[in-house]
Amino acid sequence: MSQPKRIICVSHLTGAEGEAVARGAAERLGFRYLDEEIIEAAAESVDLDPSVVGEVERRKSLMTRITESMMRQSMPSRPDASAQRSGVTASREMPTDQDLRTLISDAIRDAAQEGDIVIASHAASMVLADRKDAFRVLVTASQKTRVGRVAGARNLDARQAEKLLAEEDAGRADYLKRFHSIELELPIHYDLILNTDDLAPERGVDLIVLAAKES
Repeated sequence: MSQPKRIICVSHLTGAEGEAVARGAAERLGFRYLDEEIIEAAAESVDLDPSVVGEVERRKSLMTRITESMMRQSMPSRPDASAQRSGVTASREMPTDQDLRTLISDAIRDAAQEGDIVIASHAASMVLADRKDAFRVLVTASQKTRVGRVAGARNLDARQAEKLLAEEDAGRADYLKRFHSIELELPIHYDLILNTDDLAPERGVDLIVLAAKES
């Protein structure tokens, strides 16, 4: 017998209204909602000011934005005894791509351990693919719909909106490739795919809640 899903992972494309779906699902299920807190937890673990990460746009490549933020900050390590005696402050090396991937994945897994949680974005569906109590959702929409929504929400013309979507989609694809070796995102990576061209966010929430409870 299948067990109820206590972890909902909601991946979404810019302009697909995935955040509204994820927040609605968390509210309806009575689950905790996490998004940027995942980034902040990973950032704090390497002494990066979380506020720097929180200010950048969500869909920029995660590895890129953390690395760029770290490059703008000094990152002294805790001085050891010899350094204290000599008056020299030791410097810590920048984390590698693998280090960053591990930090972010660990932050996601730590959050998932608590259960009763909705995690939006950050490829949580990939990180938690082996968990039987995780339900993985992709919220998408057509290019035309997404362009219209982004243009309206951000006061852009169609050309500007298309450019922004192209950049953010590329960043998302780059993240999946670099962090999870996924060359092409496929339907089999998810348990449920929601197309919000005509499906209202609240109807998407209905489907997630129903599937999560009856899986």
